[in-house]
Amino acid sequence: MNSKFLKKLSNIFGYKLIEKNLVKNNQSLSENSILNIKLILNNIFSKNKIQNLIQIGANDGVAFDELNFFIKKYKINSVLVEPIYESYEKLQNNYKNFDFVKLENSAISDDNTINHLYKVDTKFFKYYGNHIPAISSFDNKHLIKHGVKSSHIKREEVRSLTIKNLLEKYNISNLDLLFVDAEGYDGNIVNDFLDKVNFRSIIIFEYIHINNISVKNLIKKLLEKKYFYFCVSECIIAFPKEKKIEISF
Repeated sequence: MNSKFLKKLSNIFGYKLIEKNLVKNNQSLSENSILNIKLILNNIFSKNKIQNLIQIGANDGVAFDELNFFIKKYKINSVLVEPIYESYEKLQNNYKNFDFVKLENSAISDDNTINHLYKVDTKFFKYYGNHIPAISSFDNKHLIKHGVKSSHIKREEVRSLTIKNLLEKYNISNLDLLFVDAEGYDGNIVNDFLDKVNFRSIIIFEYIHINNISVKNLIKKLLEKKYFYFCVSECIIAFPKEKKIEISF
């Protein structure tokens, strides 16, 4: 599968390959497309041998979750990472009978220290939509950008791991899919993965909250590492060029 095929597919189904100079993090490139991330994931899981994955930013495993269905249907060996304890407790409950799923209550950062996450205090949840528990971030401005009052924001200490240490902790020797939704920290995690991990994994991450320069630099690195990529809604999906990935509709 090559870029010509993807360009042809994109023209038919309403999304397009993006060059690094065309990426803009303040807009969705396929808002009206019949393609969406679930449709892409369905193709990836049903037509390719995904044996293991890591999901960073798993939230409670249900709300706004793209992987829950596929993990359970295909019994994928998975490590799901969620730093906020209230969400982690719900995540535990939602996967309590699935022994092929491991859960990690940590943040992924560039060190193994205690970091601080900002989140909406639970007593103020009633003033916001259902998405609010999922937008904790290392940057309190990220919450304010989502309309959260600064007085409703709570700072919480969380344990952190690097992506490399996460892989070592769970003895992961190969990884088929890395899925990142880290509310603005996605680029840092993907950069760290590309720099320090030798796996040639499918990478899916949310780019919409990453600044333009960082997005361009990350795409440049993906190209240097011989990935091809395309954008669906708020996500960039990157495939190693040497892998035969089948996507058909």
